Amino acid sequence: MNCNQPKIIDIQGHRGCRGLMPENTIPAFEKAIALGVHTLELDVAVSKDSVVVVSHEPFMNRVICLDAEGKEIPESDDKKYNLYQMTFDSIKQFDCGTKFHPRFPEQEKLKAYKPSLEEVIKTSKILNHNIKFNIEIKASPEYDNVYTPNPKNFVQLVLEAIKNNNAFADTNLQSFDLRIMEEIKKQAPNMEVALLVDEDEDIWSKITMMSYSPEIISPYYKLLNKETIKKLKAENFKVIPWTINSVEELQKMIDFEVNGIITDYPNKLIEILEN
Repeated sequence: MNCNQPKIIDIQGHRGCRGLMPENTIPAFEKAIALGVHTLELDVAVSKDSVVVVSHEPFMNRVICLDAEGKEIPESDDKKYNLYQMTFDSIKQFDCGTKFHPRFPEQEKLKAYKPSLEEVIKTSKILNHNIKFNIEIKASPEYDNVYTPNPKNFVQLVLEAIKNNNAFADTNLQSFDLRIMEEIKKQAPNMEVALLVDEDEDIWSKITMMSYSPEIISPYYKLLNKETIKKLKAENFKVIPWTINSVEELQKMIDFEVNGIITDYPNKLIEILEN
């Protein structure tokens, strides 16, 4: 093997490229593709009329969204605009792109709405037919049938949107929720899946709670060290940590030989890999 060969790392743009553009919007995905990401990481919710919507929360997050009149959403209305109780047409009236994001001051501001998963797949495939999708199904028992469908229906709707847009082979699904993970395997045994591991969870314990082995383990990056990554890879898991933004930590994960990296700043990761 040629030691000078560049290490192949799956460059995943978190919510498109949240550090540079409004998260989970068409402009963010377009920008990520233009930068050269391999995979678009995104989250999904569901509208009242059963449209799979690309959104991190199943409600209008007042940190990033203005209401349909372009006004601030007051704290008293936090979580009030429940996507599962709104039609997709009404969801599109909310501007989730022009509000200043305190954590991402470099983010370009422009009017943008929460798109459907179908729109994201179609737009992305036109720009790069090889683009991959890492789709998170966000669920929790207290959200079932209130903010999101139950796991069975949620997974079914997401799989339908993926299949109807010919993206099955280019997609993996991910979740923190083990109920979702089990449901994916039932409904789509051939779908590649990633087990998300939160910062307060133990990687190995969570793996043993599953009835099958996922292809990918995606832990919070601070849970990882070189030894853990080596052990996971020895068990045939791909290791793709989230969400790494500093140049120092990006370099450390590259040195640890992870399989992929989820980042809000794919431009930084690409620059490191090119040098």
